[in-house]
Amino acid sequence: MDETLRELGEQIAQALSGAVTAHGVAFGELTIEADAAKVVEVAKFLRDDPRCQFVNIIDVCGVDYPSRDRRFDVVYHFLSPKQNRRIRLKVQADESTLVPSLTGVFPGALWFEREAYDLYGILFTGHPDLRRLLTDYGFEGYPLRKDFPLTGFVEVRWDDDAKRVLYEPVRLNQEFRDFDFLSPWEGADYALPGDEKAPPSGGKEGA
Repeated sequence: MDETLRELGEQIAQALSGAVTAHGVAFGELTIEADAAKVVEVAKFLRDDPRCQFVNIIDVCGVDYPSRDRRFDVVYHFLSPKQNRRIRLKVQADESTLVPSLTGVFPGALWFEREAYDLYGILFTGHPDLRRLLTDYGFEGYPLRKDFPLTGFVEVRWDDDAKRVLYEPVRLNQEFRDFDFLSPWEGADYALPGDEKAPPSGGKEGA
């Protein structure tokens, strides 16, 4: 199986020598890496070429590597029911890279690309409706970026007096350093209030 996928990768790379930058097989799946500006050309080839026939788009997602110059991988997954194969297509982008939308080739990419924009801030040019999808109106930042704070920036609560939802800056009522992360099932390694009255471990009261 891996050898068949390697041959397919070679054929795709040769046919798209100006667009495909790398290819390889891992965990039984073929991965194609391409230039972001030519992702539509590659997607059309994967869909239409009789050796490929990857006619179903399964997913579009982002991956964040903040230490890289082009910090994002935009990852597309396709399925060929006729060939009974899957393929992964990856392109690299940064905050200002305009990645051509695949909605003209695969209409099913519309919400996937909106999700990648909402959660990572990846920009898809030519998308017919590039709005946030999962976060709330007026949300600031992109929550799946590695540099986004775990607590976020605002908290949402219902106010009975105002009879509406309020957005307020996140407030931590207790410092993180004061939390006790020890498992209650294993027991603390210090004396808890009241434990000074208990017999030593393994001993008997009154012994």
